[in-house]
Amino acid sequence: MSQIIVHSAQTVRQLVLQQVQAIPEELYDIQPAAFNNTIRWNIGHIIFWMDSYRSLSFSEKSALPPSYAAFFNSGTKPSDWTGAPPSKEELLGQLTRQLDGLAELPLSALNEPFPSPLQMGPLTFRLAGELFNFGLLHEAIHLSVIGSMLKVIQAER
Repeated sequence: MSQIIVHSAQTVRQLVLQQVQAIPEELYDIQPAAFNNTIRWNIGHIIFWMDSYRSLSFSEKSALPPSYAAFFNSGTKPSDWTGAPPSKEELLGQLTRQLDGLAELPLSALNEPFPSPLQMGPLTFRLAGELFNFGLLHEAIHLSVIGSMLKVIQAER
């Protein structure tokens, strides 16, 4: 079962990479009226939270620059940014690095319980694999948002 979760993570991440590579960077920072954020924010948010899920699930240190939290954590938005966000090239590099790292995950850790249940809003996770699997769903949701945003941006041009 653990290998299935990792394979699913690799598949979702390949789909994310395929989609965001094809989007011209000049569209990354357009915020359609119906959305709270931009394509760049959604990509960075995917990266930030995959790093967070890995850190929580496998007791790993974050591999991201500290600025990613200020740009892409839940509750952040581009209109509040005070510095330059990562470029498309940097974001693609982070996505690829994380994809490559999925093959190195300690599969046995997915079945390990947390010392105490992990509460995230209304959700409770007891096992590392539960949290990591949720991370895949979260990534797929944001992939869908990126696709929807792209359609709206293209329709408005």
